[in-house]
Amino acid sequence: MDLNLTILGCHSATPRANAFPTSQYLEINNRHFLIDCGEGTQRQMRKYKIGFSKINHIFISHLHGDHFFGLIGLISTFGILNREKPLHIYGPKGIKEVTILQLKLSKSWTKYDIIFHELSSKESEVIFEDEKVTVKTIPLDHRVYTNGFLFTEKPKLKKLHIEKIKQYDEIEKCDYNNLKSGKDFKLSSGEIIPNNQLTLEPDTPKSFAFCSDTSYKPDIVPIIKDVDVLYHEATFLKDREDLCEKTKHSTAEQAASIADQANAGKLIIGHYSSRYKDIAEFKKEAETVFSNVELAEAGKRYSINSYPIEILN
Repeated sequence: MDLNLTILGCHSATPRANAFPTSQYLEINNRHFLIDCGEGTQRQMRKYKIGFSKINHIFISHLHGDHFFGLIGLISTFGILNREKPLHIYGPKGIKEVTILQLKLSKSWTKYDIIFHELSSKESEVIFEDEKVTVKTIPLDHRVYTNGFLFTEKPKLKKLHIEKIKQYDEIEKCDYNNLKSGKDFKLSSGEIIPNNQLTLEPDTPKSFAFCSDTSYKPDIVPIIKDVDVLYHEATFLKDREDLCEKTKHSTAEQAASIADQANAGKLIIGHYSSRYKDIAEFKKEAETVFSNVELAEAGKRYSINSYPIEILN
C-alpha cells in the first residue's frame, strides 16, 4: 500500500496503563514519518515493530507535553543505537531550545546531526518536499501555536501495459522510463505508437491530513479539501462543548463537520478525554454528521484502501 498509518498513541493529557498520548507513524510513497511524539512513543514503536532507523523526519504539532515529551528520549535512544544519519525535526519555534537544553544539561550530545525546522507562520506553507511527497502545515487554533500537517503524494509515473508492449519486439527495457514519462514510441519503420496504447494511467496520488489539538476551525477546509484520510482530534462530546471553548479543543461532531465540509474519504478521530469511559460514543456522535468514521486506537493500522487493514499486536 502507498499510504499506511499506525496509531502509536491517541489519548489526551497524562499517559495511563493502556492509554498513550499522541503519536503516529506514517508510511507514504516509501517515505517514513513520525507525527508527534508523546511520552512512551519509543516503547510503542518497539511494540508495533517500527524500525527506529526508518525515521528521518519528525513533525511536532505543538509544545504541549502530551505531544512531544517523548522526543528527547527517542533522540537519546537514537544516539545509543549509534545512529549516523541526520534527523530532521519540524515544530514550533522553541523546539530547538528545549531539546538542546536537555541534551546539554544531561551531557547527552548526539554524534548525528539534528536539523531543526522551526515554524512560526500562521499561514499554510510547504515545509518538506522531495520527488515523491509534499508536506504542508495546517494552521490550527489552540492555546499555544499549533499546526496540523498535510502529507500528499506527488503525481506518479504511468504504468507499463506489458501485454501491449510485448507485441513490439523493438521496445526494450531501456525504453520503459520514457514510456512511463508519457512519451510515444517510434518504430524503425517510422510508425508512431501512441503512449496511451502502451501504458496505463497511474494511481491517483494519496493524501493524509493530521489535525492535532484545535478548536473548531472551518477555514482549514480549503487546505485539506478532498483529502483521502483525515485524522482530527475529538477531545470531548458535544455535552461538554463549553470545555472546548475554554480549552480550545473539538467535539466529535465538530471533527465530523470538518470531514464533511472537506469531502474527506475517511475520518479518524482521537485524543479522547479521560472523562469518557466508552469511546464508542465518539464514533456514534461523529456518524450523525459524517458516515465514514473510525476510532483511533493504539496499534491500529490503517491503509488508504481498507480501514483498518489489521490491528497490530
